[in-house]
Amino acid sequence: MQRYDAIIIGGGAAGLYAAFHAGRRGRRVLVLEHNAEVGAKILISGGGRCNFTNLNAAPERFISANPHFARSALARHTQHDFTALVQKHRIPFYEKTLGQLFCEGARSSQRIVRMLLDECAAAGVEVRCGVRVRDVRRAERFSVETSAGAFDSETLTIATGGLSIPKLGAGGFAFEIAKQFGLPVTPTRPGLVPLTFGEGDLGWMRPLSGVSADVTVRAGKAAFREAALFTHRGLSGPSVLQASSYRAPGEAIVIDWLPQADEDALAQRKRERPKAQLKSILAELLSERLAAALAEQLPHGAVGDMKDAALIEAARRLKAWPLTPIGDEGYAKAEVMVGGIDTDALSQQTMETRAVSGLFFIGEAVDVTGWLGGYNFQWAWSSGWAAGQAL
Repeated sequence: MQRYDAIIIGGGAAGLYAAFHAGRRGRRVLVLEHNAEVGAKILISGGGRCNFTNLNAAPERFISANPHFARSALARHTQHDFTALVQKHRIPFYEKTLGQLFCEGARSSQRIVRMLLDECAAAGVEVRCGVRVRDVRRAERFSVETSAGAFDSETLTIATGGLSIPKLGAGGFAFEIAKQFGLPVTPTRPGLVPLTFGEGDLGWMRPLSGVSADVTVRAGKAAFREAALFTHRGLSGPSVLQASSYRAPGEAIVIDWLPQADEDALAQRKRERPKAQLKSILAELLSERLAAALAEQLPHGAVGDMKDAALIEAARRLKAWPLTPIGDEGYAKAEVMVGGIDTDALSQQTMETRAVSGLFFIGEAVDVTGWLGGYNFQWAWSSGWAAGQAL
């Protein structure tokens, strides 16, 4: 039995970050990762450039059954703290849009993983890959039986992520541990995921596959203005992915196809081009293919022959176009999981479970889900840091 002060199961963003912060405190830390290498999600993030945080990270941009839970960790270890570490390692980065920070250069996400491993090495953290956990028990200390032998520690941290992108090794390990120790789990579902539609909608949507548009998508009380992308199964793109995390099952989304235009935009253009067809007027505001598809579902004819009231009504419809998905593309295409370990079971300050001393949950496994654009990495860093101060 090999003895440690802290064992962390999961060598992703949260696990590695917690590990070296605990190591800096003089703790003897072991990280166990079942994949052949650490940081699988980091490596694919941002097309290999790693969208490692967001300048606008704030508690209001995270979803949880307890919207206040994330405040403590996010306030005590911010996006600026992580960015300072990136700068310390001289990794070049840039702001892409909406506060999203990316590493510069192809495959530059590898440099973030290398940074985390270098910090672990400097803190004396031991990282073992390709290790399968077979059993976890707790008496006075935690005992972890693995394919590489048995390990013993004072504390145990679960940083195995959620259910999204199973091809990277995601699974329900965190929830198995939660069940074993009697901890509550809020219902889970895919988040930041493309939406799928029935044949009634796909009849006009499918021919637009590959077309994108600047739109505002609303789901519940949330609204996001970014690009939407038509796919052969429905809709994707940043605005749709964002809305998917807020959409209740069976609920419609509402799309504003003309976020840059007022309700009287079509009536105003009638004065300038009275002989133009409505689809031609729409093509001034949208791509030609999308304009034609939407115009098929609106009054036909020359705009000069239409009353202003009819054109205003058409614009209102375009600015509040309801669509009801039949589902989504599931965890295979979801960037994150919504739901997870119930935050009522955890300390806001340390991420330690209230019922089981020495047991911690961090990262995506917890019921805290961020917006698209680096927010979920920031939760990994912040929650990992909070646990690292207490392991």
